[in-house]
Amino acid sequence: MRRLVGAAAIVVLVPVLIVAGMGAEVLRMAAQHDDGPADAAVVLGAAVRTTGPSPVYVERINHAVELYRSGAVKFLIMTGGKGLGERMTEADAGRDQAIAAGVPADAILTETRSRDTQENLANVKPIVAAHDIGKVLIVSDPLHMARAMQMAADAGLDAAPSPTPTTRYRTLVSQIPMLIKETYFNLHYRILGS
Repeated sequence: MRRLVGAAAIVVLVPVLIVAGMGAEVLRMAAQHDDGPADAAVVLGAAVRTTGPSPVYVERINHAVELYRSGAVKFLIMTGGKGLGERMTEADAGRDQAIAAGVPADAILTETRSRDTQENLANVKPIVAAHDIGKVLIVSDPLHMARAMQMAADAGLDAAPSPTPTTRYRTLVSQIPMLIKETYFNLHYRILGS
């Protein structure tokens, strides 16, 4: 009976520890940041509404613009294709907002075909190679950084995290669901590779 209880405890405890460890990794990566210098900031796309980039995307664009203004990066690489119901690509919406904020158009590169983070980063690789770009800063929401950095490494990018200093996920009520979601997606990616 003791062996059965011990085996049952292991069967329950191991998955709980794995999930808890992945959640801790998401939180650890959310707190890491590198603000350059680097050759470019890769801005991971997010939803675009009829009025422009969503609030989450605006935070990413604003952070990238500040990295450019401070001289931390020479280029911004906006990523993201057209989502369901979107009139323009996420990358084009990000480019337009960055130009309106004073970034010269020739300092902005775009990747307009991707549908998710993994494609964002895989599709950035040839852009980086074509423009002789070395180190890039990955710009996204803090809780998204663990997965984004793993995907950047898998895509062969020389990347460092530069999460937005501000986020739409400010309260525990909004952070906990995002943490659970990112923990799940991180586990899914690590196990299935997508």
